[in-house]
Amino acid sequence: MTLKQEQLEGGIIRVILKGTLDIEGTAALEPQLAHLTASDRAFVIMDLAGVEFMSSIGIGAIVRVAKTLRRRGGNMVLLSPKQVVHLILAKTRIDSLIPIVFELQEACRRVMELPPRIGGLADGPSGPTAGSA
Repeated sequence: MTLKQEQLEGGIIRVILKGTLDIEGTAALEPQLAHLTASDRAFVIMDLAGVEFMSSIGIGAIVRVAKTLRRRGGNMVLLSPKQVVHLILAKTRIDSLIPIVFELQEACRRVMELPPRIGGLADGPSGPTAGSA
């Protein structure tokens, strides 16, 4: 599994993945994925066009990155998954949490929009009702 980063207009980061996001591929990428979430307000397009397969371990890593980005005021969009990967993401309903698009221009627009909540974490660790009675 390889990861390449590209800086786009507006401070958007395009992350191009190639290989398989299985247990070995995910383990190799996790330090680099953690680096993506180190700054506040990062806007990431995860380009999946080169991903041949994604296991539940890979899905979990992507969801963790999206959650962390959103907690820090950023966002993530998935770009151009192959049909088999798109089917896995749709069956696991990840597409209801993280937008999936097939054009880079659309990805740039969507990554800057207000993201959907993932498990209430977009509102912070205590959730939207913390402190209300």
